[in-house]
Amino acid sequence: MDFMQIKIRKQILPCFLMLAFILTPAFCFAVEKASMKDTTNKKSVSLSQKENFPPEDFKKDKKDFFPSGNFVADSKKSESSAIASVTVGPKENDASKKVNIKETEKRSVETKKEVSVIDTKTASQKAEPAVKAETASISAGSLPEEMEKHWAALFSKEGNEGSIIYTVKPGDNLYVLALKNHTTVDLIKKINGLTSDTIYPQMKLKIQTAPFSIYVTKTKNTLTLFTNGEAIKEYSVATGKNGSTPVGTFKITTKLMNPTWFKTGAILPPESPENALGTRWLGFDKPAYGIHGTIDPQSIGKQASEGCIRMLNEQVEELYSMVPVGTQVTIQE
Repeated sequence: MDFMQIKIRKQILPCFLMLAFILTPAFCFAVEKASMKDTTNKKSVSLSQKENFPPEDFKKDKKDFFPSGNFVADSKKSESSAIASVTVGPKENDASKKVNIKETEKRSVETKKEVSVIDTKTASQKAEPAVKAETASISAGSLPEEMEKHWAALFSKEGNEGSIIYTVKPGDNLYVLALKNHTTVDLIKKINGLTSDTIYPQMKLKIQTAPFSIYVTKTKNTLTLFTNGEAIKEYSVATGKNGSTPVGTFKITTKLMNPTWFKTGAILPPESPENALGTRWLGFDKPAYGIHGTIDPQSIGKQASEGCIRMLNEQVEELYSMVPVGTQVTIQE
């Protein structure tokens, strides 16, 4: 009997050892998994910011960390991640965010439109007085004594609004002074009674600084010269046949004395009796159009040109001597 028990024990012992060998790794794995789960539950504590967070805690020297006193632990556990999450405020629905953004952008665009409309109206209101003032002066052209008064003031040697009294310095010359003050050498000479281009240091010169502008009225065939908001002279001119003179605002870009006329199919020099441009040409920034003299004085006061503004030669020479390149020309019906 004792022999049999010993034999059975010898056979059972290997079985237990083998079973222990198999179960031990599984048991260790289960214990390790349970330990990891417990650790995860301990770590997955989310933090939420207190409502009254002092902004001074976000100074540059503290930008890399959050003071623990400003956060409270949330008992809610997260099983998906062991990393703590920081909640800066209540979560918003993505759809509501998009709606808010769109509404904000819409309000911003509407505000910009309103500002643009207001700015446009303001600019228009600012521009209107000047236009009305000059139009009123054109209407007052029937009062030649007013224009004669302004014309006389322009050529008076006394300083007035729209001009300066300049003391000549060493190295000055009339061409530089005219360019700096957006005027012409001929006008400086005429105002100051100079017969040559020579000037001397300490000489006193009256220089016109207010810009000139020109208004042409097609229905009346008139050209009115303005400076400093006042009409100073009105000329009778010829405009285009069948209303061919363009309406609008232009600038004088070229000035030529005794111009050559490049007519279609022919080139007519200044001395040619067929050169319809006369003695002066003031070309616009609209090609082929400008103000010029004439070889047909009888056409003045009529719609007789091919679209340009014709003047008597002596009058276009006077205008030429006064207005510089860049002068604005407005043509109206």
